[in-house]
Amino acid sequence: MHLRFSIFLLGLICLAPFSAQAKVNVFACEPEWAALADEIGGDRVKTVSATHVRQDPHYIRARPSLIAKARRADLIFCSGAGLEVGWLPILLQKAGADVQPGEIGYLMASDHVRVLEKQEQVDRSMGDVHPEGNPHVHLNPHNVLLVAEVLTARLAEIDAQNASFYQAQLVAFRINWQAAITRWETQAQSLKGATIVVHHKGFSYLLDWLDLQLVASLEPKPGIPPTTAHLEGLLQQLTPNPAHVILRSPYEPKDASLWLSARTNIPALELPYTIGGNAQSTTLIGLFDSTLSLLKDAQHDE
Repeated sequence: MHLRFSIFLLGLICLAPFSAQAKVNVFACEPEWAALADEIGGDRVKTVSATHVRQDPHYIRARPSLIAKARRADLIFCSGAGLEVGWLPILLQKAGADVQPGEIGYLMASDHVRVLEKQEQVDRSMGDVHPEGNPHVHLNPHNVLLVAEVLTARLAEIDAQNASFYQAQLVAFRINWQAAITRWETQAQSLKGATIVVHHKGFSYLLDWLDLQLVASLEPKPGIPPTTAHLEGLLQQLTPNPAHVILRSPYEPKDASLWLSARTNIPALELPYTIGGNAQSTTLIGLFDSTLSLLKDAQHDE
């Protein structure tokens, strides 16, 4: 009797690690894609994000802890379009065969949406320009839905026994997301045509979606920090024709936008940009809810 009970306990112990490993391991490069994987994968996935909202995703270190997480990944899920070119290839060198480019476990969001600002010719004099186009595709919610559909198909192929679960998750997500898009686009009607200054071109998809007009960037060239001469030039440009708002993300320094704001009376606004960008942005819907609310409030403060 005791022997049988011991064998039973041993069987449970052996099964425990297997059950824990049964979840699909999703290695997301950015928080927005980790959040989307959680939306579609539910309790069938385990997600990690390589970056957080206070980190510039262009520039992070391929730390040993990230390499270890990439090795365990069943799906590597990133923005692509060159955003992670400085560190993702190092992780992929150590990752499994199924998550390499061209394989089912390698998903770049920008491969599945219309990419803005593609450049036919790029050289170093242009600054940190991505020849593949602007990689910050998540700030148009229509792109998020397109990527969700691709993600669902990938999860269903990686984990075929739960394919119907992922499809049901997508159906529920699509219903809620499309209703949210309708609400956001109604709320944003009064914002159309507003003139915008950005720190970096991280909000291009948001501006394109809401029909906002980019008139200046605090960076003289992409990835080049604001200079005194450039800011003085913006002051001369914007004093007679003020923009509606100056936008920056949580990982971008605030000094330049506050300097220009103080001299032009243009509101300087930090948008959440991704999950965790402020207290309201704990989910993808919360991210867009907060973004629209902040833009509308800035409009009223003018």
